[in-house]
Amino acid sequence: MAGLQENRSTQMKRTLIRYKTRPETTEQNQRLIEDVFAELQAKSPEGIRYMALKLADGSFLHFVETGDGDSPLPAMEAFRRFQSGIRERCIEPPQPLEAVVVGNYRMLGER
Repeated sequence: MAGLQENRSTQMKRTLIRYKTRPETTEQNQRLIEDVFAELQAKSPEGIRYMALKLADGSFLHFVETGDGDSPLPAMEAFRRFQSGIRERCIEPPQPLEAVVVGNYRMLGER
């Protein structure tokens, strides 16, 4: 079983995106993210796991895990609205980095 979990984990692409919004755009940014999650819930696309966190300083962290295929996010209307103007809403622009999970305790749906 451990080998199967390991195989599944290595096939997934994981990306962590960090950015900081301007104080006056933090609420708007949060609403746009909430819209993305509402559309994800409604459409329930396969091949993606997605989590977004807002930090106390106005920074946001997005953790995206996708399978072998393309991410369904760019095709979603709410995601396109979120991406439109993202750089203008930010003090620190989005910085995507590929991520490797070093440890996980019940956080990512894996056991």
